[in-house]
Order: sequence, then structure tokens, then C-alpha cells
Amino acid sequence: MPGVGRKRSHDTSPTGRSQRDINRRALSQNFLRAAGARLYLSKLDIDPETLVLEVGAGDGVITDLVAPSCREVWAYEIDVYHARKLEDRVRHHRNVRVIADNFLAERPPAQEFAVIGNVPFSITSNVVDWCLASRTLTSASIITQWEYARKRTGDFGRWSLRTVETWAWFSWELLGRIPRDEFRPLPRVDGGVLRIAQRRRPLIASHRRTAYLDMVALGFAGVGGSLYKSLSQRHPSNRVATALFEAGVDRATVVAYVTPDEWIMIFRSLDRR
Repeated sequence: MPGVGRKRSHDTSPTGRSQRDINRRALSQNFLRAAGARLYLSKLDIDPETLVLEVGAGDGVITDLVAPSCREVWAYEIDVYHARKLEDRVRHHRNVRVIADNFLAERPPAQEFAVIGNVPFSITSNVVDWCLASRTLTSASIITQWEYARKRTGDFGRWSLRTVETWAWFSWELLGRIPRDEFRPLPRVDGGVLRIAQRRRPLIASHRRTAYLDMVALGFAGVGGSLYKSLSQRHPSNRVATALFEAGVDRATVVAYVTPDEWIMIFRSLDRR
């Protein structure tokens, strides 16, 4: 198995902590119980013909369950101790490849692929960024902190900059909740299943991507206290008023309460030649 060494799991540090405990803290490890893994997978719709990349595979509880439903699984686990246990657990699955390496350091496959996994909460944003930058990604359905998943999908009634600026090319969806007692060790918060899917047909043409991102950045700059006032710093106020009216957005609306679809409509109106 690539990258798997021979360090003993019971080695201890000068503080008396085992290497396993040090790794658990450093790598933000909270593994799913079998029931939690089944709950998670029940919320996914995995194409059996798609290559699946699993982030933070741990001991393989998800890997073992998902393998029969996939053409091929690449299971990433950076911790040597757990990577060895993972390989032992899934060796009867001929379609599983265990990779004992850092997922974030890998290049995306040339073929289309989907991402799944119980992502360590400390690297959630990095994993999401990696997925968003991958041209051959079809979707990423990952476990994050519950609050993170809600924030990115507008479940609080507000929308984040990251969601809005990527909405033309990716959809964001909250698939459900994983109670904290389904993890070991027990984390402080529940998990949420976040699905990011790359659109087959972008909502904005690729050659207008920069223009759209510039408008979103201007809107989120917070000048004037409303989206209308922020956009009016660069666009004629009458055109901004018309764009907001066509999108059904009140002129007094604060930027966070403008939905991603409304952003798309506003851009299309302002971008007319």
C-alpha cells in the first residue's frame, strides 16, 4: 500500500500521549459508527458507473459499505495506523484502492469523479476549495459541521459569499443531519451532509465569469448597507433599480439576504449590452 510505514501505534510522546491520540487531535479525527455510516450513505445518490474518491476513509466503515455500489473507489487516509486497518478491512473489495496520502496534495483524476467522505472538520474549507477547482468533479457529498453545511446552503435564511460566487457553476444542497453521537470520539457538534454538484450547463457563460465575480465582490463589499447602494457605486442607479425589480429584490435588501438565483438574474440584467 503506497505510503504506509511501520511505526507502532502504541509509541508515545514525551507528554505520555500515544501517537494515535496525537494524530487524532492533530488530524481532527472523529470516525463514524456503522449506523452513522449507513445513515450518511442513505442520503446519497451515487452513480454506480462513477469513480468515487473518499476523503478521510479512516478504518473503512464507509468504504466497506459503499464499495458494492461503485465502479471504483479511491480511499484516502493520511494516518498510517488507520490506513493499515483500512486496507485490511477492504482487501476483499477488488474495486477499492487505498491511498495512504494527503488527499489535498493529489491532482484530480482526468476522468469524471465524485467525492464522498467524513471530512475532518478542520480541513473542510480546504477540501471544498479542492473540489470547486476540479474540472472533472461531478459532485461532492461530504460530512461537515452542521453549522457549516447550513451556512453554505442558505438554511439560516442568509447566503455566504462562497456560495453566491460559485452558484453559476455549482449547486449547494443540504442533504441532512448526522447526530454527534454517531461519531467516535464524540465531537462537540452534529454533522451535516453537504452536496456540491457541478452544473452540466452553467448559468453564466464562461467568458463572463470575471464580470460576474466582480459584481459579486462589489455587492459584498458592504458599501451603503444594501445591495442597491453597493452596486450603484459602479452601475447607474436606475439600471440597478431595474435589475433588482426584475429579480424581485427590494432596494433596501441587505446583501446576505439576496438568494444566489436572484444574483444571477441581477447580473444578467446589468450585463445586457
